[in-house]
Amino acid sequence: MLETSARLLRLLSLLQTHREWTGADLAERLGVTPRTVRRDVDRLRELGYPVNASPGTGGGYSLGAGAELPPLLLDDEEAVAVAVGLRTAAGNGVEGIGEASVRALAKLEQVLPGRLRRRVNTLNEFTVSLLRGQQRSTVDPSVLTELAAVCRDGERLRFSYRDHEGASSRRTVEPHRLVCTERRWYLVAWDVDRADWRTFRADRIEPRPPHGPRFTPRTPPAEDLAAYVSRGIGQRAYAVHGVIRLLVSAEEAGQVLAPADGVLEPVDAHSCLLHTGGVSLDVLLFHVLFMGLEFEVVEPPELVERIRDARDLLARAAQRSAGPGPGSAAPRSPDDAGRRRGTRSGSGAAR
Repeated sequence: MLETSARLLRLLSLLQTHREWTGADLAERLGVTPRTVRRDVDRLRELGYPVNASPGTGGGYSLGAGAELPPLLLDDEEAVAVAVGLRTAAGNGVEGIGEASVRALAKLEQVLPGRLRRRVNTLNEFTVSLLRGQQRSTVDPSVLTELAAVCRDGERLRFSYRDHEGASSRRTVEPHRLVCTERRWYLVAWDVDRADWRTFRADRIEPRPPHGPRFTPRTPPAEDLAAYVSRGIGQRAYAVHGVIRLLVSAEEAGQVLAPADGVLEPVDAHSCLLHTGGVSLDVLLFHVLFMGLEFEVVEPPELVERIRDARDLLARAAQRSAGPGPGSAAPRSPDDAGRRRGTRSGSGAAR
């Protein structure tokens, strides 16, 4: 009986990992005869699993969709990966996903073997999440699934769209792909009325069904859609554009910057170009300074003037603040001051 139960679980696991199996393939995998496979399939059906069978030489078995989800059979690494993914799902910008993840995780942990539960709990206990600021907006999961469906089916999408100032407009697009960043989701689509590709924030989209008609997909605006969206949200959306040479490799810079900070272009092993933007030169200046990386300005030249003005302002403030006052500590030696400045010497200075 134990051998039969183990074989049924193995059969169920195989059906979950493949769209369709032939009877011969299943028999070979399980080390039994095709007749035994047929009997085991009947037992799974008796237990409530919707196993479909297609006749003929090219037919086979597949696990159909039922009224309830069958229990998933995961190996050790898969179970840990799912548990870790559920724990980290709360910060991805999808409304309600945090609560749903907690419920799913609670169900998963109930059936995890003790050894795996300890691994997952240890990882959770000794991990601290680092979020880039408070999540400012979330998107309804039903909107995401609706957008994904029209992308898949090649149907025109009509929706109301709010821009960054809150103004609403009606749009008709040919949707192509969804792109997600660490905090937001975007729809890349061909705007029918504007006859051009556009990128829309998913949390500002309010679908207006019915959708359609179907369309013939166009050549996408770029092979790398992630880079295309990154350029849009990190540069094209701003009034002021800049090109900054960072004096570190693109790989090192990528470990510090988020996709929304701009687009990195490798130059050599020791430098890269950052294509970025801001609502004004002053905002662009602070954006570059706060990265904390050595840099030089390629363009615009007006940004260099802003840096000189900021340098002079800071120098005057430092000079006024350096004088000894009542209760001030003893002045440090020049060597001490030099060492203190050297800890971030030239950081953020234009070259």
